[in-house]
Amino acid sequence: MVSARLDRLSDVAAFEPGEGRLFSATHEEILSGKTTDVYFVKTRDILDACGRLDVHVEAEVFARRGGVFAGIPEVVRLLEGSGVRIFSLREGDTFGPKEVVARISGPYSAFGMYETVILGMLASSTGWATAARECVEAADGKPVLSFGARHVHPAVSSVMERAAVVAGGCVGASCILGAKLAGIEPKGTIPHAAILIAGDTLMVARVYDDFLPEGEPRIILVDTFHDEAEETLRIAGALGDRLSGVRLDTPSERGGVTPDLVREIRSRLDMAGAGHVDVIVSGGINPERIRVLSEAGAAAFGVGSYIAHAAPRDMTMDIKVVENRPLAKRGRIPGITENPSLEQIL
Repeated sequence: MVSARLDRLSDVAAFEPGEGRLFSATHEEILSGKTTDVYFVKTRDILDACGRLDVHVEAEVFARRGGVFAGIPEVVRLLEGSGVRIFSLREGDTFGPKEVVARISGPYSAFGMYETVILGMLASSTGWATAARECVEAADGKPVLSFGARHVHPAVSSVMERAAVVAGGCVGASCILGAKLAGIEPKGTIPHAAILIAGDTLMVARVYDDFLPEGEPRIILVDTFHDEAEETLRIAGALGDRLSGVRLDTPSERGGVTPDLVREIRSRLDMAGAGHVDVIVSGGINPERIRVLSEAGAAAFGVGSYIAHAAPRDMTMDIKVVENRPLAKRGRIPGITENPSLEQIL
């Protein structure tokens, strides 16, 4: 059932979210304006009473801090069919402080109520994409995977992981929906829970090897019960050439994943004739740790909280032209701010 759009303040008063529901907004509630700030609905009433609701305006979006742009496809889906034109950077483009990242042109009635939604979509996705790009650049060509779904509300986990892949440059994501939206298959090994319940890492590794489709990497956690180096050699000896990698996720209570630990395991694998086995690290990974762990021999990185907890890039929308007349509030320069990097996308 499609929610009725909130066109007037009286619609807000009549709206009841209902009981027994999750707290996150449905797609229909977003599209119908139920996640906007109420003052934009009040604005519709005021402008309608003034006969100015359908006035043609041009609005620009910018951020006070630079970053990696993401989230614009959602804005397009929000406004497609409304008669507006959208110009923007491409997802994955970098931008500087106060650079215009998007421009919307059309009747105010077509998009004004959605200002809250538009800014939120861009701010969150851009923040996640920026953090992901920092990790990717620190890895200097080695794979980075986004494992942050558990650190955010499930309503937005797929948005985050899609942004990390499409705009941030991560090669994979563990969240099923997020990966699929990014056009890839989800990636991930197995959790400690499987090994703890089964009771033995080697037994899990053998069963895992048996049921995984051919061509999918065999990557095994090696820090559950025994010394990581000991467990690594045990698994490598059993699976041989079929083992693709071992994952280190040693908790902070045991010192975490250190460069010395990575270096030791890498050396022991090489000495055992298992140079083909990659050392993959996860758990509290950030750009600084990626650099030192990469130097020690880590081949890939699973990043969770650093991407998930990234601060949104606060976005601002300013009306700059009203009925072809340059106009702006005090402190802003009236008229279009030229940015040759913008492309028309709607």
